[in-house]
Amino acid sequence: MPQTETPLTKMAAASDEALQGDQLPDLHDEARRLMTICNACRYCEGFCGVFPAMMRQNTFADGDLDYLANLCHGCNGCYYACQYAPPHEFAVNIPQAFARLRAATYRRYTWPGFLAGLFQKNGTLVSVLMAAGIGLLLLLVHLFNPPEVIHGLHAGNFYAVIPHNVMAYSFGGVFLYAVGVLLFGFWRFRRDTAPKADETALSVAGATHDALVMKYMGGGGVRGQMDGCNYPSESFSQVRRVFHQMTFWGFLLCFAATSLATVYHYVFGWEAPYDYTSLPVLLGTVGGIGLLIGPLGLIYLKRIANPNVLVEAQRGMDTGFLALLFLVSLTGLALLGWRETSAMGTLLAIHLGTVLALFLTMPYGKFVHAIYRYAALLRNRREQKR
Repeated sequence: MPQTETPLTKMAAASDEALQGDQLPDLHDEARRLMTICNACRYCEGFCGVFPAMMRQNTFADGDLDYLANLCHGCNGCYYACQYAPPHEFAVNIPQAFARLRAATYRRYTWPGFLAGLFQKNGTLVSVLMAAGIGLLLLLVHLFNPPEVIHGLHAGNFYAVIPHNVMAYSFGGVFLYAVGVLLFGFWRFRRDTAPKADETALSVAGATHDALVMKYMGGGGVRGQMDGCNYPSESFSQVRRVFHQMTFWGFLLCFAATSLATVYHYVFGWEAPYDYTSLPVLLGTVGGIGLLIGPLGLIYLKRIANPNVLVEAQRGMDTGFLALLFLVSLTGLALLGWRETSAMGTLLAIHLGTVLALFLTMPYGKFVHAIYRYAALLRNRREQKR
C-alpha cells in the first residue's frame, strides 16, 4: 500500500535534495524534528552515544545537532528498532538524516570555502587527481632521467630515480597543507559545537580510547556491544567494525613507518633503502596489508548494505576514498616487492602519484570524518564527566 505523503515526509524528502547544495537550515530542521521525536520516545536511549547525549541537551541548537550527527557512527541499531521508521508517517531515519548533516558540516567547515563543492563530486575528483598525479610523476621521471636510470637496478634505492630532497619537500609541503586545512576545520567545528570547552586530561584520554577501539561501532540496545552493529543488514555483526579497525590501524602503521624512516634519515643518518626486516619496512608491510583488506571489505559492505539507511549522493565520496587507500597500499606493496628490479622506477612514479592524490583529497573527502568525529567524542566525554 503506498505511503501517504504528509508535511513530515515531504520535509524528509527535501533534506535529500539539500545534500546537493549547502541548505543547512533544511537539514538542521529535519534533524531537530527527529531529535524531538526521539527525545519524547527514548526507546533507544542505551543504543549508542547519541541518545544519552541527546537527553543531556536542553535545546537542539544547530551546533548541538552538528555534534550529535558527528557522534553518530552509523551502527543503524536505532533504525531497525524504531517503531516510527518509514513507512510510518513520522519517517524517523536517524542514520540517513545524520549522514546528510555530516556531509553538510564537512562542506561548511572546510577551507578555503570556495573548494567546499569538491565534497559533492569527490568520487570524480579522486579519479581525476589520481590519474593526473600518476601521469605527472611518470612524465617528470621520464623527463629528468635517462632510460638507464629509470629502468636500472638500484638495489631498492628510490632516491636514485627521484632525489630525496625533491621527494621530501614536495610531498611534505602538500601533506602539511592538508593537515593545516584539517586542523583549521577541527578548530572551527569545535568553536561552533563546543564553545568555551575546557578539556581535561581524562576527557581527552577517554575520547582517544573511544576512537581507537571504535566503541560506538559495537552496537547497542539490549544486546550491549558484544554482537556488533546492524550493518550491512538488520542482523548484528562485528564485521564493519573489524574492517574499519583494519583500515584505521593500517593507515596509522603506514604513517608510523614513514615517520620512523624520517627519524632514521635525519636523526641517525641511516639512509634508505632499509632491510626487509627493519622496523619501518615491517610496520609499512603490516599496515599495507591492513589497508588492502579493510577498504576492500568496507566497499563490499557498502554495496550490499540496506539502501534505506544510506545516502546515494555520498556513495562516490565514500567509495572514492576507500579505493584510493586500497590503491596506495597496493602500489606501495608492489614497489616494496619489486624494488630491486628494473620496474622500480615506474612503480615508484605510480605509487607516488596515488600518494599525491591522497594528500590532495584528504581535506575535501571522507577522511575528514575522523577529525569531526573525534571532536564530537571529546564533547561527549566532557559532558559525561560533568
